[in-house]
Amino acid sequence: MKMFIDAPEVYLHRDPVDFRKQINGLTAIVELEMKQSLNTGALFLFCSKRRDKLKLLYWDKTGFCLWYKRLESDKFKWPKKHELDTINISEEQLHWLLRGFDIKAMKAHDSIEFYSVYLDD
Repeated sequence: MKMFIDAPEVYLHRDPVDFRKQINGLTAIVELEMKQSLNTGALFLFCSKRRDKLKLLYWDKTGFCLWYKRLESDKFKWPKKHELDTINISEEQLHWLLRGFDIKAMKAHDSIEFYSVYLDD
């Protein structure tokens, strides 16, 4: 099931946020703390202090969308020890995070380019 638009970027706010904040409060964090533009179609992720709740904010060209997920008995593997306040992650890493994987520990194989299967000697 596809949940979101095809976002050009996915940004994760490293520090937990007050989950009483709604769209206006989260847009202020995006612009003032994360220093990002809201009108690009990017997804912005926020996590609660207990790491059991996640909010995802984006602009879909007609208004802001706010998606909320609450885990019933687990915690999100949220990156805590990172030098940047704003972390750019891939759409694949977003799906890993939502499924409970630690995105810092997971790394895909490097892509390899080849030009011929059969090599001439």
